[in-house]
Amino acid sequence: MTSLDDILGRLGAQSVLCVGDLMLDEFVYGEVSRISPEAATPVLTVRRRETQIGGAGNVARNLASLGARCVFVGVIGEDDEGRQLAADFLAVEGVQAHLVVDAGRPTTHKMRFVSEHHSTHMLRADWETAAPLAPEVEEALLSQALDLLPRAQALLLSDYAKGALTPRVIRTLIAAARSARVPVIVDPKGADYAIYAGATLITPNRKELSESTRLPARSEAEVEVAAAELAERTGSDAVLVTRSEDGMSLHRRGRPAVHVAAYPVRVRDVSGAGDTVAAVLAAFAAAGADLEDAMRAANAAAAVVVGKRGTAVVSAAELRARMLPPATRTAEEKVPGNADTLDAQLARWRAEGLRIGFTNGCFDLLHPGHVKLLSEARAACDRLVVGLNSDASVRGLKGPDRPIQDQQSRAAVLAALEAVDLVVIFDEPTPLELIGRVRPSILVKGGDYRPEQVVGRELVEAAGGELLLVDLVPGQSSTRIVEQSRRGRD
Repeated sequence: MTSLDDILGRLGAQSVLCVGDLMLDEFVYGEVSRISPEAATPVLTVRRRETQIGGAGNVARNLASLGARCVFVGVIGEDDEGRQLAADFLAVEGVQAHLVVDAGRPTTHKMRFVSEHHSTHMLRADWETAAPLAPEVEEALLSQALDLLPRAQALLLSDYAKGALTPRVIRTLIAAARSARVPVIVDPKGADYAIYAGATLITPNRKELSESTRLPARSEAEVEVAAAELAERTGSDAVLVTRSEDGMSLHRRGRPAVHVAAYPVRVRDVSGAGDTVAAVLAAFAAAGADLEDAMRAANAAAAVVVGKRGTAVVSAAELRARMLPPATRTAEEKVPGNADTLDAQLARWRAEGLRIGFTNGCFDLLHPGHVKLLSEARAACDRLVVGLNSDASVRGLKGPDRPIQDQQSRAAVLAALEAVDLVVIFDEPTPLELIGRVRPSILVKGGDYRPEQVVGRELVEAAGGELLLVDLVPGQSSTRIVEQSRRGRD
């Protein structure tokens, strides 16, 4: 399997052609505090309104948010909603939209009324027509898509059954993509999946799978049977079934089914979660990822977006944070790359009224004495900043044979400790300049120091802070460990 970072690193060079039903999503948020005297219905006191690119357009937004390039083809009406969508697409970096105007149909527009306090959808109003495209509009859409296909590393068909993806459009594009060896991902709709014949991957939810195959799809075993049946009927390489709170299942021809559990998450809004799943699958397919890797990423991405309000998107950073264990992210999150990043983090903590602590050292070989120092330092503050001597600084203090580990390795080990919130590498012989920058409320050093020996004490105390000296653990010293190791070799 390819690593997540490798795949995410490739996305910027990948283009996905997305063709599908475009719509304008509108959310009306407010609070319900009374029942209408005119009828037994709740009254929503409107607080705010938001509009977003929805339907297949939300797939495009997710692709761009992940860092991939998206070329989008869809249909809009000759109306205000269509003009708004065209304008909104111009503001989405990473998406190149080719919109065919159909004067004979309205732009699909969905308005959702949401009780903000309870995060509950109360009502949805739709303006749409599901009629097939007129022949001349169908031809224009198909011509645009076929012209753009050679630039794509994957084709994504996002079918909302609003008429843009006619059987002719679907079959022609799948055939062209297969001929060009471009993977085809289909987010399907309706009961007749025969029109998706030849797709690389079809992604029904559990209900859609059951309806299309007329087989039960409640348990994992039932899902496996139904997914295998759907793959056989359509000739697709694989079927991925989304199972809401139960996770996802992947069927691939000739291989055992794979089931993954959903991430535990507080669900705020499921609108557009399927779009996010489709976008991740297509982006990863374009980058050459294995389908199982793509499924696991899509599962994580869905957990991110259902925790947001409205038709949301997921970024590569959010996806990475959801998938990777905290210990693998600590170094990049806790070791600021420059002074501006450090200052910004310190400013956020100060704005939150948090008590900042500081300690420093070489931390060449981490031992129980270091752990005690850091643990007690963190217990005395809300956020602990550790000043770490650079390699050059350590050599100046301890001689040319030190450090044993370079500064990046020492920083990574420190960052992996729960007690440490930030690690800042400094080149100077003492951390005085860094202490002036951090402005800690508490300064912590080992008990082998007398107060007057602690660098930065006067600076901290003058600003109203205090000094904490932590008792040493007897016999624990990096220098002693190094000397004992060298004697053992001799």
